[in-house]
Amino acid sequence: MIKANQVMPAVVADVIRKAPLTDEKVAFAWRLAVGPAVAKATTVRLAADGTLYVSAESKAWVDSIRASVGLIRSRLAHFLGDDAVKRMSYDDA
Repeated sequence: MIKANQVMPAVVADVIRKAPLTDEKVAFAWRLAVGPAVAKATTVRLAADGTLYVSAESKAWVDSIRASVGLIRSRLAHFLGDDAVKRMSYDDA
C-alpha cells in the first residue's frame, strides 16, 4: 500500500507544472518553495524573459532569500519547470 502523503507532493507538482504559466501559478509555486512566512513578507512577478522579481518587506528578508537561493530555485523548477525561472532580481521596500 502506498500512503497518500508520499504520492500527493508529486501529483501536485505535476498538475502545477502542466498548468499555464500565470501570475497566480507563480505565486502559488513561490509559496510552496519558500514557505508561508517568507511568502507573506514577499511578492513575486515572473517577467517574460524568465526573470523572477522578488520584492520583500525588508533587507533581512532579501538576505534570507539570497542565502537559500539554490534550494528555492530547485523547488521553483520542480513546480514551474526547469526553464521558467532563468534569474532572480531582489528589491527590499
